[in-house]
Amino acid sequence: MRHNRYFEDRVQSLGFTDADGDATVGVVLPGEYAFGASRQERMTVVAGVLWYRVPGKAWMSAGPGEGFDVPAGVTFEVKAESPSNRFLDFRWNIPIM
Repeated sequence: MRHNRYFEDRVQSLGFTDADGDATVGVVLPGEYAFGASRQERMTVVAGVLWYRVPGKAWMSAGPGEGFDVPAGVTFEVKAESPSNRFLDFRWNIPIM
């Protein structure tokens, strides 16, 4: 298990690897953040609301049980108005819509 910290500890996650591959679970405190995706990602919101913007698209929101895909090699933005929990999955070959 790995403890990841970003943006002066305002975004934190625990990373793990299982038989299916890599994933993280974490918390995003209020604020706006930009991340680089070195590989394809799927982010699913567990609690709260997370706003997101991937290149070429407008800001959109995701609530509990909803998520979004991020293609490899891009910078994407997220923002939270209250603490939000999320699950980030690298484990499958996810088709990008």
